Amino acid sequence: MLFTYYLIKERSASHKFFFIQNSGLKAMKKNMNFTILAALLCLLFTGCQQKSQHDKSGEKDQTQLDINKENKRIVLDFYQQMFGDKDLSAVDKYIAPEYIQHNPEVADGAAAFKAAAAKWFEGQPKTKVDVQRIASDGDLVFIHIKNKKPDGSLKSTIDIFRLENGKIVEHWDAQQDVPKESANEHPMF
Repeated sequence: MLFTYYLIKERSASHKFFFIQNSGLKAMKKNMNFTILAALLCLLFTGCQQKSQHDKSGEKDQTQLDINKENKRIVLDFYQQMFGDKDLSAVDKYIAPEYIQHNPEVADGAAAFKAAAAKWFEGQPKTKVDVQRIASDGDLVFIHIKNKKPDGSLKSTIDIFRLENGKIVEHWDAQQDVPKESANEHPMF
């Protein structure tokens, strides 16, 4: 057995010295070094894990932002090509065949929507779509449009589109004529 003596100076006015006998100093140092190493590894691993989870969360946030941005671009491109340019090929490019329609005047399916739009567009000129607002939340895109009717009056249209894999798969809309007089001073656009 190994005996080691430690010299400890007492920090008092008398400066007394003490000797402490210790057996197994090497074992104690080994245990202490192992404990310190284990603690450092835990701290390092925990810190890296938290950073990794934060990085993944940041990546997820960025991916969601990218999806929202792409979905808005798809809807804007579709809307201009379809309703501004009156180009029925937009249906083939942007609308899924199993398209679900919540407007009660149009049947479900891309073909039914295309047939209805062909009637709406007869004799209508191309126009620039007047987008007032657009927002996206995951697979949903909300677009607020200022429409000019043939008689020159205005109509407010809000369309909601649901997208899957870059295609529009579902649609809701609400339309309201802009009155000549309003009960308040707030514009609709």
